[in-house]
Amino acid sequence: MAPARNLECGKAAIDHGADAVYIGATHFGARAAATNSIDDVAALCHYAHRYGARVYATVNTFVYDSELASLPELLLALAQAGVDAMLVQDMAVVECVARLKSEGHNMPQLHASTQTDIRTPERARWLAAQGFSRLVLARELSIEEIARIHEEVPQAQLEVFVHGALCVSFSGACTASQYCFSRSANRGECAQFCRMPFSLTDSTGAVVARRGHLLSLRDMCRIDHIEALLQAGVCSLKIEGRLKDVDYVKNVVAAYSQRLDEIIARHPDLYCRASLGHAEYTFQPDVNRTYNRGYTTYFLNGRTADIWSPLTPKATGPRIGRVKSISHRTIVVSTTTPLANGDGLCFFDSDGQLVGFRVNRVEGNHVFPLSMPPRLAVGTTLYRNADQAMTALLSRPSAQRRIGISLVLTHLYDILTLTATVCQNPMLSATCTIPCRCDKARQPQADVQRRQLEKWGNTQFSVRSVSLADDVDTFFIPATVLSTLRRSLSEKLSQVITASLAVHEPFASPSAPSNPGAPPLAANAMAAEYYRVRGITPIPAFEVTPSPHPLLMECRHCLRFSLGHCVRRGGTPPTWREPLYLVLDDGRRFPLQFDCSHCQMNVYGQD
Repeated sequence: MAPARNLECGKAAIDHGADAVYIGATHFGARAAATNSIDDVAALCHYAHRYGARVYATVNTFVYDSELASLPELLLALAQAGVDAMLVQDMAVVECVARLKSEGHNMPQLHASTQTDIRTPERARWLAAQGFSRLVLARELSIEEIARIHEEVPQAQLEVFVHGALCVSFSGACTASQYCFSRSANRGECAQFCRMPFSLTDSTGAVVARRGHLLSLRDMCRIDHIEALLQAGVCSLKIEGRLKDVDYVKNVVAAYSQRLDEIIARHPDLYCRASLGHAEYTFQPDVNRTYNRGYTTYFLNGRTADIWSPLTPKATGPRIGRVKSISHRTIVVSTTTPLANGDGLCFFDSDGQLVGFRVNRVEGNHVFPLSMPPRLAVGTTLYRNADQAMTALLSRPSAQRRIGISLVLTHLYDILTLTATVCQNPMLSATCTIPCRCDKARQPQADVQRRQLEKWGNTQFSVRSVSLADDVDTFFIPATVLSTLRRSLSEKLSQVITASLAVHEPFASPSAPSNPGAPPLAANAMAAEYYRVRGITPIPAFEVTPSPHPLLMECRHCLRFSLGHCVRRGGTPPTWREPLYLVLDDGRRFPLQFDCSHCQMNVYGQD
């Protein structure tokens, strides 16, 4: 499942092997900077459905009371555009969809966004009972926790993030951006509080950690753990990045698609792709050659020390070597990585600051910078954060996706019949006929007929085999007749594939448990009433009812552990006096609470 910042990115994702894409519409999407017109969403649906791929619309922000009146119009427009599901956070959207269905409108399925904070079987079970057919789990969960949710809520499809940027807080449980900058993450306007530099002090004012990006995490990459996720019960692998450009989408989607195909080839009795077609690439996909802050599997296999990036929140890219020597205009690099004119290189200087520079010219391992970077020393490790060769490859058409089909041509009673069957799914087939009084040919026509039938041009189909039934190859069939038959069949088979994606009724549990676990948040009267009818007392969202010292973040990332002082996990006892404080450059202090019973760190509003 791939991100689509816009129509171009969405089409690129499909071309490069995505089984589904998720895209924001005009509003109510959790990336306010990535909105799209309904016409573009409809165009993406039309394009994706030709490959049996699905399109999911993000309607996963809080909705305010003043906006409830406009909500039904957007939901109906998305349904009419052809989206296959909507990702939702606010229960007002669920209520609105239910009302529209009761009025006779055909509405798409609902998926519970990761913003609904699904970290326990209890929360998953409750959301499934509300009609959500798929649950997007919290990024922080381990393989064991995912498997447990699947075991206890087997009727729900489970989706997990496998790649991209990480929020330090459980999604939906972060109010830091709203608190500090009046920009709500639950409204798609996150100001990235967690990427800012902080100092860490104790209750006496002693400095525990000097200025650094103490909440900034590396990017997630689980490409080597896909099979374990599938075995745990995951059915959808989600790539983060609705603000990323098309190059990112092409490369990352292609890399994960290839890996999935490898797994399916080994286990064809267990797994299959959810869409049709196979993509061929003009480049070798490599996630290391795409924007990243360094990679981590996060908590997939438990707590590890490699999840954060305290030196910088920016992308460094992969390590390419060390500085061997420096002259007044040349840097000699000890590397086995081919470099190119225009590459971007970077390094950490003696103060721990990230410094970048552009390569003007390369001769072997001799690099001629556009301008010589300051404080670069012999022995310094260099990273490449802009790969000119990869950018050039991805700037051109870089993939072609085709659905393999088999054809059968028959001729009986002056009627030509051509049937196409999708190789990946023999249940998908179409047949077209055309009257044709054919004369006997002087020579066998098999080769001629096959060549004509294999010409499917710029369609999404590729012919794998052609069968000529009975004695059809003994007749002369004009090329124009076969072309007409082929064009009609292409259109009809496309319609069959699209129809196979017909919207199904969302899952509804026969029993509706009344307890979703942690009290849910409500940002409007409709959502609050939705909860009250089900015996739940919601908490007013901070965005509409602020408090002076709120809980800003709930994090599995723990500074006590990362600094080596978690005694439960082999660390040394700390000498500081708690509470600890994160301190911004402007002096604002944010108290930390270490909830060891849940192995969690909480960040509170400023002291």
